[in-house]
Amino acid sequence: MNAGELARLRQADRRVSWKPFTDMRAYMNSEPHVITRGEGNWLFDAEGRRLFDAVSSLWCNLFGHRVPEIDAAIRRQLDRVAHTTALGPTHPQAVELAERLVAIAPGDLSRVFYSDSGSEAVEAALKIAVGCWRYRGRPEKTRIVSLREGYHGDTLGAVSVGGIGVFHAEWRTLCFDSLQIPSPAEGAASLSALGELLASRGAEIAALIAEPLVQAAGGMLFAEPGFLAEARELCTRHDVLLILDEVATGFGRTGKRFACEHEGVAPDVLCLAKGITGGYLPIAATLATEEVFNSFLAQQEDESRIFYHGHTYTANPLGCAAALAALDLLERELPDLEARGEGLREVLEPLCNLERVRELRLLGMIGALELVPGETRYAFGREVAARALDHGILIRPLGDTLVIMPPLTTTEEEMRHLASGLASSISEASAG
Repeated sequence: MNAGELARLRQADRRVSWKPFTDMRAYMNSEPHVITRGEGNWLFDAEGRRLFDAVSSLWCNLFGHRVPEIDAAIRRQLDRVAHTTALGPTHPQAVELAERLVAIAPGDLSRVFYSDSGSEAVEAALKIAVGCWRYRGRPEKTRIVSLREGYHGDTLGAVSVGGIGVFHAEWRTLCFDSLQIPSPAEGAASLSALGELLASRGAEIAALIAEPLVQAAGGMLFAEPGFLAEARELCTRHDVLLILDEVATGFGRTGKRFACEHEGVAPDVLCLAKGITGGYLPIAATLATEEVFNSFLAQQEDESRIFYHGHTYTANPLGCAAALAALDLLERELPDLEARGEGLREVLEPLCNLERVRELRLLGMIGALELVPGETRYAFGREVAARALDHGILIRPLGDTLVIMPPLTTTEEEMRHLASGLASSISEASAG
């Protein structure tokens, strides 16, 4: 792209775009970063820079870009049909994907409800939880327990169970009130609060929703070991459903297929998205047990129990085809993921010796470098990310926390490139 074309594109983008999670006043005075193509675990921008995709294009691109197997699956599906409604009919790819998901899901999850994004998967899960108890004859069980620093999306139900002030406070008047307890990163305080709440108000509580092991958008906060297993036991004891949001942690990200497997936990409802298609197309799924599903079945001919929820692009054939190819790739990569995660830790740990690095948190191929903030909150994280571009790294911070979430297929050489580039970027930002 020549300079004139790039200038025109940036000008047009500033004139017509409204960007997510972005200070638009600042953006309209900036030079937008333009990505033009991808190859393997790398992206290329309009200025000719080759950038390692250190955040998997917002945590979803598991196997890199232009993956031959996924490309081919989508092309084959284009020769059949690009979209058909799932409100009644089905198609082979939707059926096969549901069978595959049920086969690999933890516990007794047996039913798959498709949607388009992580937020929508959570919306479905919340409605399923409340509807389940209503149809079981316990309509008083409508409350949802959520966790501080949790993030489940930006639709209103997902915001209602979110716990990040900067994201969620502005919309509270539009939302229902969840019963919020401390983050699992706070250890005993969270479990104590959960136990007391379920013991005293379990009769009105439909479900607990949690991100297993890692609260991602909350700042890559790691739960205290054992929290998830104990939460499962408490929910079972008090007749409360457990909803696990594995949108960010699922599909090998933590070294296992699903994060909840680290503690041998199976939820009643499971939310999946992001990596399900290898980062290609927007497909999401909410999985439920047969017991939960059966509560939505009419008990007699004159009764209607319909789950009034759905989306136009539910079970889109192109997305399902991509997801089937991505699941094949995941099975190929799974045996190496534990070692790959340890390799990433090995190259990143020396960065903790830098004066402005407070901590490394890592599980498999998901984690964060916690930076020591400067005088202006979040400015240091942004400065490091900006300098990283010149060192061949695309990274997006959460405040002064550098999210580390590269593709599962990252090589040892790419890990060293990531570590070296971040070290230089942090040192330069510190000096500057």
